[in-house]
Amino acid sequence: GKGVAEQIDPTNESAYWRDNYKTRPYAGTTASYDDYGPAYGYGVSSYSKYPGRRFDEVEDDLSREWNKVRGKSSLGWDNARHATRDAYERLGSR
Repeated sequence: GKGVAEQIDPTNESAYWRDNYKTRPYAGTTASYDDYGPAYGYGVSSYSKYPGRRFDEVEDDLSREWNKVRGKSSLGWDNARHATRDAYERLGSR
C-alpha cells in the first residue's frame, strides 16, 4: 500500500527505463526515449496514485488522462499504454 509508494524513486525508475526501453517488444526502431519516457513516468506516478490495484483496473482512468500528462511524447494512448503498463507492473511486482 502506501509504504510501497513511499519507497518509489522516480529518478531510479527513469534511469532503469532509459537503459532498458529498447529491449521491450513494443519499442519500435523509430521511437526514442523522449517518446516513451513520459509513459514510463506516468506508470510510476499512477502506481503511487493507485497502490495495490492492478493495471487493468485503472487503465480506463489512465487512458482518459494521458493527453493531459503526455508532455512532448508523440505516442497516442494505444502505444503509450504498453510502456505505462510496464512501469506500473514493474513496481507492482516488488
